[in-house]
Amino acid sequence: MAFKVQVGPPLITIHAGQAVLVTEPDGQVNWPSTSGLYFRDTRVVSAWAIYANGEPWDLLTGGAVGHDAARIFQTNRAFATEDGSIAARTLGLVIGRHINGGLHEDIDITNNGRDPVRFNLEIAIRADFADIFEVKSANIVRRGRITTTWSAARQTLRIAYRNKDFCREVIVRTSLGDGEPTVNANGRLSFDIALKGGEAWHRCLTYDLVDGPKRLPAPRGCTHTSATSEHAGKLDEWRRTVLKIDTSNEEFYRCYSQGVQDMAALRLPLKGTDHMVFVPAAGLPWFLALFGRDSLIVSLQTMIVYPGFAAGALDVLGQYQAKERDDYRDAEPGKILHELRYGELAHFKLIPHTPYYGTADATPLYLVALHAAWRATGDRALLDRHLHTAEACLEWIDTYGDRDGDGFQEYQTRSSAGYENMGWKDSGDAVMYPDGTLVRGPKALCELQGYVYDAWQRMAEVYDELGNRRRAGALRRKAAALFKRFNEAFWDEESGFYAYALDGEKRKVLSVASNVGQCLWSGIIAPARAGAVVKRLMRPDMWSGWGIRTLSAEHPSFNPYNYQTGAVWPHDNSLIALGMRRYGFAAEAAAVARDISGAAGHFLLNQLPELYGGLQRDPTGFPVQYLGANVPQAWAAGTPFMLLQAMLGLQQDAPRGKLYVDPALPDWMPDVTLTDLRLGRRRFTIRFWRDGKDTAFKVLAGRRDAVERMSIARSANPGGGE
Repeated sequence: MAFKVQVGPPLITIHAGQAVLVTEPDGQVNWPSTSGLYFRDTRVVSAWAIYANGEPWDLLTGGAVGHDAARIFQTNRAFATEDGSIAARTLGLVIGRHINGGLHEDIDITNNGRDPVRFNLEIAIRADFADIFEVKSANIVRRGRITTTWSAARQTLRIAYRNKDFCREVIVRTSLGDGEPTVNANGRLSFDIALKGGEAWHRCLTYDLVDGPKRLPAPRGCTHTSATSEHAGKLDEWRRTVLKIDTSNEEFYRCYSQGVQDMAALRLPLKGTDHMVFVPAAGLPWFLALFGRDSLIVSLQTMIVYPGFAAGALDVLGQYQAKERDDYRDAEPGKILHELRYGELAHFKLIPHTPYYGTADATPLYLVALHAAWRATGDRALLDRHLHTAEACLEWIDTYGDRDGDGFQEYQTRSSAGYENMGWKDSGDAVMYPDGTLVRGPKALCELQGYVYDAWQRMAEVYDELGNRRRAGALRRKAAALFKRFNEAFWDEESGFYAYALDGEKRKVLSVASNVGQCLWSGIIAPARAGAVVKRLMRPDMWSGWGIRTLSAEHPSFNPYNYQTGAVWPHDNSLIALGMRRYGFAAEAAAVARDISGAAGHFLLNQLPELYGGLQRDPTGFPVQYLGANVPQAWAAGTPFMLLQAMLGLQQDAPRGKLYVDPALPDWMPDVTLTDLRLGRRRFTIRFWRDGKDTAFKVLAGRRDAVERMSIARSANPGGGE
């Protein structure tokens, strides 16, 4: 009998909107730790513990019962009372929690013994109001004042933080429930409990969250009602509208289905141009915020599943497009933001995230997403609405993206608090020479050139649609010139691979990294060299068997447990797999898809984390958790959608009323049926199955003449050179 090791962080995380709660498996928030209740980038509860006559409880089991709710079961240790000892496991404790706006908490205690019991229950709550950046760095500085007030009449505990005009509060109310009123003493809520044999006791605690004049009330219904709440109903309705699959491969089905669940949970409601829109939050717990690069890549991953994310991201990011140069925030006219934060550090501009613009790739990715959204929806108004933003993006690419006028995109921070690296690998140690020393900038990353190449190609098609042939032709000529220039400057004949980057002196950085794989996705790789690139990525030093590593295992800086110098990132692999397929390497793309799907099967709930260890797969191995990985994380959740797109060769062309397919199902996934596949306002149900070595398909619902077979490889270099 085969055993499957289940991997996952020993934490419970629940969230909704801009609130997230991270606890230990027993529901406690230990101090010190990074756990707690967070709201708008501030930790409003930093410690939480529960005691029976001063004694802790023993965990039985617990976990999330949805993205927004959790239940934890505990029992008592033996402890003494005035009336005598209470034996261990006499009492049952159930903690229920539900987030929607604020937090609702249920405390249920049952006396499972025959004799009556009387004891004191205490809940200790502490709030440090630390900024999320300082919690993560373990360098917390108290700048304001915390005040605590208790109203016995209202059974309300108010904990407030104020630093000049920055204010946060958490208001804890206890219901009358069963027994005597709550008492607040010694920093703890105290409940006197007397239970006959078989009796139960219940009390609700609600945590309202306050940001200055804004107040988010806690749900009034108990945790067991969370599954039938209005919020749950809206999520169910959303899940019913997105692309659904059915396949005999249970592993991929579970991975895909969990991706849908995670994307539903990560929908972040934000104010759009004239209404509320949903943008995917980057991930929990650290990235529950608006990100540029993340939301755009997720929009591209989810285009076949739910194009509404793209519409929301384009709208909100366009509003925050930089209008002037601001070196502290690395802002320049036309640039798309990296990240927007709302905590104390951002409020007082102690960090530049108001928003911060330190990303070199979000601006061209905005153009890629705009074109993809138009192709998926056929919505011409989408182009008209965002054309001004797009033109400013194009201007930024020419004026600021190319810092020295050599035709390549480079980056280097101007901010005293800016990021050293501004590609998707943005950790400080991510870009290094083959000897392990850090690259000196300005840096021209290989994938960044590909993003710009792809953006120019796509925007040329947009301008064709808008009737501006001159502008379209100019962009195609620029794309062709960049294609030629890139393949001359970045290709290294000796190694048979492309450079990771060009450094500040335009020297090739020949470290072998996954970034080159993303150049397949953008189409900037010369077709004659694509085979060499794919072969190099699939060598054992790069291909772990659980996915392609971020950095070669032969590099002196390789560390399988490090963030971006050896770990495996699912989203990176999804882009690479789609790139492989676009160059005709279906078997390799399917192998990467199987890696990621297989890894997901080992994680709790089949939930792909942000990243995991880059250890080599073996017959007794399993993927290894990366400590601190965000779970759920948006572009990890979006990974199975793009892998599905790669295997089926899905190409949306709603403006022309066509859905093109180029299916190449592997033997490990012999069939799949898609339901509610969108093309503009049309929906399709299509069955795909292996037929010998080929893959057949049949349109079960929707216009059959709208679905045609066409090679996805045709889109690898749309208008580019050979």
